[in-house]
Amino acid sequence: MAQHQPIRKTHASGSDIPDKLYFRIGEVSKLCEVPAYVLRFWESEFPQLKPHKGGTGQRLYRRRDVEMALRVKTLLYDEGYTIPGARQLLKAELKHKEPQLALSIEDAAPPLVDTRPLRKLQKDLRDLLAMLSKPSARAAVHPIRAPRTPTPPRRTTERLFDLPLSTEDNKS
Repeated sequence: MAQHQPIRKTHASGSDIPDKLYFRIGEVSKLCEVPAYVLRFWESEFPQLKPHKGGTGQRLYRRRDVEMALRVKTLLYDEGYTIPGARQLLKAELKHKEPQLALSIEDAAPPLVDTRPLRKLQKDLRDLLAMLSKPSARAAVHPIRAPRTPTPPRRTTERLFDLPLSTEDNKS
């Protein structure tokens, strides 16, 4: 009787990824052939690499996280990219994949909700915005209080000292 072996899929880099739901950081470290601290560093540098943390705080990598770690390793070690260059490339790759997904979802099935009320609401909101954006013909806004009348300046002690004391003092 043969022992049951897990199904393995070979990654583009030649590594075998076991068919599991979650991988611990030690397992991913062996699969990627890099130390665990490198994987933790990559998590801080690449937003696409975000493993879940279990209740004990241990990192739990899914298959896509393992594939992303292998992709990062290939870009950095084999293709010679810098970390910012690899980050930019992965971001561009993700951006190119998203529109294809959105188109395939829209083409696959008709909408489940009647969109006519939403379109009418959208039109009403645009009309309201246009109406509020027009300058109003009303008079200017009046202040609640009447404007203050200017008060005459107070006489300060400096001005008192500037005045001549008497005519007798000026003679001497």
